[in-house]
Amino acid sequence: MGIAWVFPGQGSQKVGMADQVLNVSGANERFALASELLGRDLLAICQGQTGGGNGPDDLNDTRNTQPALFVVESLLVDNLLKQGREASVVAGHSLGELVALYAAGVFDLQTGLSLMKTRSELMADAGGGAMTAVIGFDRSQLDDLVASTEGVSIANDNSDAQVVISGQPAAVEQLSGALRCKRAIPLAVSGAFHSPFMADAAARFSDVLDAVTFRDARIPLLSNSDPTATTKAENLKQRLKQQMTTGVRWRETMAAMADRGIDTLVEIGPGNVLSGLAKRSMEGVTTAQIAGAGDLGL
Repeated sequence: MGIAWVFPGQGSQKVGMADQVLNVSGANERFALASELLGRDLLAICQGQTGGGNGPDDLNDTRNTQPALFVVESLLVDNLLKQGREASVVAGHSLGELVALYAAGVFDLQTGLSLMKTRSELMADAGGGAMTAVIGFDRSQLDDLVASTEGVSIANDNSDAQVVISGQPAAVEQLSGALRCKRAIPLAVSGAFHSPFMADAAARFSDVLDAVTFRDARIPLLSNSDPTATTKAENLKQRLKQQMTTGVRWRETMAAMADRGIDTLVEIGPGNVLSGLAKRSMEGVTTAQIAGAGDLGL
């Protein structure tokens, strides 16, 4: 038996998500800290209002989405820990990996917010690509098409039935058109996230990470770029450096959880995307969502 805490990434955000955590201990202070760092009112942006600064005001802008999700999810983590709750293993999807690292004690809150600000800005600036989600496909055909189509790769390997491809727009369109699948859904993103097209952004983020001290994790963590459990600081940092270009291996992450005897998966943050994937992929797993004060029993 075991419990996994998992943290959703970009795409799970929604206007009003902050309202569910405003009664959580430390919420106002954390939003104020993040707003000061960003130079705009992050709470107002989460509520669909203007941020009142020089930066973007739309919650769906990567430069706001990532810090907003980090604030909400880290607040929930801190309150779970205050209640004496703990996980057997943690993992996060894309930006959620930084929350997982925070939850495991690898770095402190200020470091996490700073890294999230830098990551979101680098990813937002790395434009020019495209991403498409494909659902209900033949895995062997997909692998063959990716191997034979220049300029496209698998960004998010979410499950046996769902992946996201990423890369040069014409190549993404060509592959999704050739693939036999139930649905192909172009995503409203500014760049080819989790693909080799992020190499420059990844290199710059790697330089930033070199100046940050990571501690060994308190509990094992499954990384997106290498879903084998580890607590070693140097391994976790190296895996995070690779994440922008190597993609999110979530299908393998769920398999690793099952192999470790995880029978309860708790999704911490807005939405139930990761819970849904687990229900369809992990036999016998029980799922739960913690998105606000009510879920914490507050």
